[in-house]
Amino acid sequence: MVGAVILIRSILYNLLFYLNLLALMMVALVTLVMPRWGILGMAKFWGRTSVWLLRVICGTKVEFRGLEKIGHGPLLVAAKHQSTWETFALLSLFDDFTFIIKRELTWIPLFGWFAIKGGMISVNRGAGQQALNDMAERARAEIHKGRQLVIFPEGTRRAPGAEPRYKFGVAKLYAEIGAPCIPIALNSGLFWPRRRFLRLPGTIVVEVLDPIPPGLGPDEFLRRLQDDIETATARLLAEGRAELERLGVQGAA
Repeated sequence: MVGAVILIRSILYNLLFYLNLLALMMVALVTLVMPRWGILGMAKFWGRTSVWLLRVICGTKVEFRGLEKIGHGPLLVAAKHQSTWETFALLSLFDDFTFIIKRELTWIPLFGWFAIKGGMISVNRGAGQQALNDMAERARAEIHKGRQLVIFPEGTRRAPGAEPRYKFGVAKLYAEIGAPCIPIALNSGLFWPRRRFLRLPGTIVVEVLDPIPPGLGPDEFLRRLQDDIETATARLLAEGRAELERLGVQGAA
């Protein structure tokens, strides 16, 4: 019975999620002739409505911890990446965000136009060292504008509990831009499993960790970043799995 209810709710949510996205992209066309804040505001609204729909339809709530650590002005934000959820749910946390995205996303009609208008930093992942250099140059330019640069340091979604694979690109960015780094841990993959359409009830927890000040060597920074995020994420996964067990729900791997 629980499984059937979750299935029906998941189907309804996914339908409304994409209808909402399509409708908002149509409305957002006007932002193409507006300053950058127009499309960023629409993106934040999309994130908030998607989170609200998830809570109302699927019973999936969200708890943010440590938001007071974010502050304002230029920042490097390094977040754990377990699902699609954090790509929209984290948007409202930042004043003037820019994401590191793969170049192919800018080729998507409408979405790609909005990404370019919003000043997202696209990366040609097949270009090797040149891609890293180009990314660092763009990142410096955006940071000098006072923006918050958001990156998923593993480069792609990783299943909850999977062995971490942090890439050196985040350390290069940290060394190049000279801004504090805000690590973010989360357990979203338990409730929004990657490559599955099920949306499970419970509480997604996002925890903003202590800032890492600028000035560390790249290797030291990468070790600290991975240790901080993975330690906190393991704790949040244990919390999430315990909640799913109390609810009688079989969670993600």
